[in-house]
Amino acid sequence: MTGVRSAGVDRRDDDTRWPALFGVRHHGPGSARAVRAALDAARPRVVLIEGPPEADALIPLAADPDMRPPVALLAHAVDEPGRSAFWPMAGFSPEWVALRWALEHGVPARFIDLPATHTLAWQGEEDVGEEPAAVTPDTAAPHTAGLHADPLGTLAAIAGYDDAERWWEDVVEHRTAGPGNPFAPFTALEEAMEALREAADDDGGMGAGGEDARDRVREAYMRLQVRAARKEFGDDGVAVVCGAWHVPALRRQAPVAADRALLTGLPKVRAELTWVPWTHRRLARAGGYGAGIDAPGWYAHLFDAPDRPVERWLTKVAGLLREEDRIVSPAHVIEAVRLAETLAALRGRPLPGLSETADAVRAVLCDGSDVPAALVHDRLVVGDVLGEVPAGAPAVPLQRDLDRLQRRLRLRPEAAERELELDLRKETDAARGRLLHRLRLLGVGWGEPVVSRSGTGTFRETWRLRWEPELSVRVAEAGVWGTTVRAAANSKAEEDAVAARGLAEVTALAENCLLAGLSRALPAVMRVLADRAALDTDVGHLAQALPALVRSLRYGDVRGTDTRALTEVAAGLAERVFVGLPPACAALDGEAAEEMRRHVDAVHGAVGLLEETGVDGNPGAGPEGAGGGADGGVRVPRGGEGGAAADGSAVGGGGAARDVVGRAARDTAGLRARWRAVLRLLAGRDRVPGLIRGRAVRLSLDDGDLDPVEAARLMGLALSPGTPPGDAAAWIEGFVGGAGGGLLLVHDERLLALVDGWLTGVPAEAFTDVLPLLRRTFSAYEEGVRRTLGELVRRGPGERAGAIGTGPGALGFADGLDGERADAVLPVVRLLLGRDDERGPGGNAGPAKVATT
Repeated sequence: MTGVRSAGVDRRDDDTRWPALFGVRHHGPGSARAVRAALDAARPRVVLIEGPPEADALIPLAADPDMRPPVALLAHAVDEPGRSAFWPMAGFSPEWVALRWALEHGVPARFIDLPATHTLAWQGEEDVGEEPAAVTPDTAAPHTAGLHADPLGTLAAIAGYDDAERWWEDVVEHRTAGPGNPFAPFTALEEAMEALREAADDDGGMGAGGEDARDRVREAYMRLQVRAARKEFGDDGVAVVCGAWHVPALRRQAPVAADRALLTGLPKVRAELTWVPWTHRRLARAGGYGAGIDAPGWYAHLFDAPDRPVERWLTKVAGLLREEDRIVSPAHVIEAVRLAETLAALRGRPLPGLSETADAVRAVLCDGSDVPAALVHDRLVVGDVLGEVPAGAPAVPLQRDLDRLQRRLRLRPEAAERELELDLRKETDAARGRLLHRLRLLGVGWGEPVVSRSGTGTFRETWRLRWEPELSVRVAEAGVWGTTVRAAANSKAEEDAVAARGLAEVTALAENCLLAGLSRALPAVMRVLADRAALDTDVGHLAQALPALVRSLRYGDVRGTDTRALTEVAAGLAERVFVGLPPACAALDGEAAEEMRRHVDAVHGAVGLLEETGVDGNPGAGPEGAGGGADGGVRVPRGGEGGAAADGSAVGGGGAARDVVGRAARDTAGLRARWRAVLRLLAGRDRVPGLIRGRAVRLSLDDGDLDPVEAARLMGLALSPGTPPGDAAAWIEGFVGGAGGGLLLVHDERLLALVDGWLTGVPAEAFTDVLPLLRRTFSAYEEGVRRTLGELVRRGPGERAGAIGTGPGALGFADGLDGERADAVLPVVRLLLGRDDERGPGGNAGPAKVATT
């Protein structure tokens, strides 16, 4: 190689070939170290980097103290924010190192890849008819294969390696900086890529001219930018940092006219760019990033460790395992280091790599278990590091409002998944819940609601949070609805209500509006809901919509929201379900009967909640009155109480509100009675499928509306010899299927005897037809319940009765309540309910009072 020395510039460039082309592997710490050493030696007057040139104005932000990688350049189409592309950079990315070097040394830095305006236009052509998706420009096109798709894999195979990562570690990552030629690795890599491209040309596997069409256009644009920089800064002042595959093409002296011809007529769209936080997890190939690496956390460690990387890595692993309460001593770390070095020697490697350290961790620190080893891989080898960008970075107004809310509510985005418990009685927690619900409505899935493990009250919410870089794109997309999160969510909800296809979608939207505190959108949603409910005659649709509507009443209640309009719509919806359900249940096949059974269960639960809400809404109801709950806590103002909601809006109060709530309580009590009449009607109609009849009997029995003797009589009729075996099996599935059905048979031997007697009398030719139904029913029981039922059946009818108890009471039950045994559990019940300080007359423990939550 020939060197060119520039007078008056202190350089060590005897071996530099200008322009200096530094071919790198994206996100390779070895390449990053080599780039830094080569730039220190060459001292160029300008640094050109592979990336969108529209981001040149954003380069100074890389020097901001608040900018912490991993970060990414985000480009999105102005008119279609969902059409986007990312250029990620980690602290160990060669491009980031080059940017930082230029800023620290006062050297201009420029991006020279094809402009994002063309990249996004190309993406739009590919995604015609599909949902726009965020992609990275470095991702190989699906049709490319072989050398271009994985040049490093080809070089590794030539070197005798079956794993490209291991080959790269041995020849690059384990190479430490020394007094040798800093340009040697780039020279060797350029020669290797030149040979690979020549082989690809000979094979004709790269398309016209031996190169991918997109790459030819990109490389033509980069060549033009390099020429312009050479004219401005001189032939010996230009350094280029780009993917190693492109170096031979940039070194080639192609005619300027030919390069400009390739760029003629390219499609374009208006684009905007900014910096956004990125994560190590999204740098990994497993995260869908085409130019990603397998172990970003490991590579970050290799880049940051000043010395003894294996020892420092295993110490970090030991710290993680100790945090998880695993016993790991310094002796374990010492032995793990020795094992990793021994494995490297046996495998002929210069230093222990990721595979050797992983094997040592599993064998020594994890006692051979894959479970903690998987934890180490997830937390450290990949990692959940989330970058940060300064507040001065360009952003859409909605993103700025979201940043402000996150700071005010102390709800910091994190890459690691975590659970957040909210108590909606606290103002800050209630505001956090509203923010997360509003973002979900906008399509920004930062959090997902999950079942709370600490309680089931409506004043509790549990969220599973994880911030993904793609959410920045979703925020940009949602910016069309408004400049603030609240305004955008209101506008989106109103639009969704008009565009909703079914009644269930509108009721779910009304529920989300209450959860998100969208007071402006709720009236519009309610108008659409009332119109849809009045026009929809499908009982299934009405039954599907009712539960979400009733849940909304409870959510609105705990949030202090006036839900009188919801109460009226829910009551009217329930009445229509009651009228239409019996005819709709007639003459159904098996699949339709199963779907209708789910609707019956949903309506039953909704009516119970509706009754509960109506009683709770009555200011005079309950022993504690309207001022406080039975748990001694402060109650949020309800629909019939004066006060203010958490967001400052007035809550209806006074005599008119109390009249409405009292009328709602009376109406819901009447709804409950009418629903019980519907269940009795379903239970006794022969045209109703056995599955639904059995379920109606079970629900009536659970509510105490049906005497056990009458339930046994109905079961006897359903299981009589005249009933077809298939219909009888379906009745059993409806009656004892689901939660609690097995325990019902365990504790009521009369019902178990009826099932046992019917089953033993099923004809042999019909047994194989009913067996799948019965197996599906009984296989849903817990193992202990199935074992108990088996024991009871094995003992036989006579012994079963004696084993459980005999007497004048119902078969399988004692004569009366055992007061002593009941009193024994009261201390535990009081402790669970937080009422361990309650005492009855004379200092004895009184019955615990349970508040409806």
